[in-house]
Amino acid sequence: MQPPKNGNLSEMPLLEFVLEGFEGGPQTQALLFALFLALYVVAVLGNLTMIVVITLDAHLHSPMYFFLKNLSFLDLCYSSIIAPKALANFLSSSKVITFKGCATQFFFFSMMGTTEAFLLAVMAYDRFMAICSPLLYPITMHPSVCACLVLGSYCGGCFNSILQTSFTFSLPFCSSNHINHFFCDVIPLLQLTCTNTAINKLVMFGLCGLIIVGTTLVVLVSYGYITVTILRMRSGGGRHKLFSTCGSHMTAVSLFYGTVFVMYAQPGAVQSMEQGKVVSVFYTLVIPMLNPLIYSLRNKDVKDALQRLIQKHIAT
Repeated sequence: MQPPKNGNLSEMPLLEFVLEGFEGGPQTQALLFALFLALYVVAVLGNLTMIVVITLDAHLHSPMYFFLKNLSFLDLCYSSIIAPKALANFLSSSKVITFKGCATQFFFFSMMGTTEAFLLAVMAYDRFMAICSPLLYPITMHPSVCACLVLGSYCGGCFNSILQTSFTFSLPFCSSNHINHFFCDVIPLLQLTCTNTAINKLVMFGLCGLIIVGTTLVVLVSYGYITVTILRMRSGGGRHKLFSTCGSHMTAVSLFYGTVFVMYAQPGAVQSMEQGKVVSVFYTLVIPMLNPLIYSLRNKDVKDALQRLIQKHIAT
């Protein structure tokens, strides 16, 4: 369905959107296709490798790596929700996505992103218990507890996504059906409505702010106690190993929370949609690509497990 010349859709039912993506001619679109494809392939291979290595190596069957495997799964899903459609649109002239397809993409994108925020906080709490209360760690982080924490993260993500999706897609879209983005995100969708979106923006900023601030506090408090505990250690080697492990998590947390806060947790943080698209590329593709590299390159246990897996494969 093509929009009428005046760009108004108020007199017809909205069946589809057009994802405008990035500006530029065929050459620019081809370059963007190559960039997105490279980022997506590395993200898929990196996260699949982490999942396989942690699953197959018995040395990594611990709470920390159980959470890390779930983080890799989330990153894999997170990027796969966005990248395939974006790649197809770079090579297409229509760039159409159905109304239901847009709502579905938005729902799963929101769910996975929120779940990752909760999971990063859970991972910080896991490190806090392991380092600050090692004697209680086997009880407090029992496998059933770990499973409940992961399930709780998904439930929190699903709850936020249901609210965000229902509030957004219940609005009347009559300004235009052209979304000024490369995927269905809340901010460009709100720009297409012909009604007051104050409540929607309040819900979005309120929920995102609450989730980001709440999970960030868990991370900061956990790592505050962790830092004090590590500094009190007499063993320099032990301090270095713990700082290396925790440093990987803090790097991943800083990248994720920083970009999400810029986009969703404060009104007017992104000055233009073109700037917003660049930020979106970072948290939908770059971070899922970097996370397995961060955790594998800075983690001796993961590198050793990967070597054992390769050696075992060569021997057979």
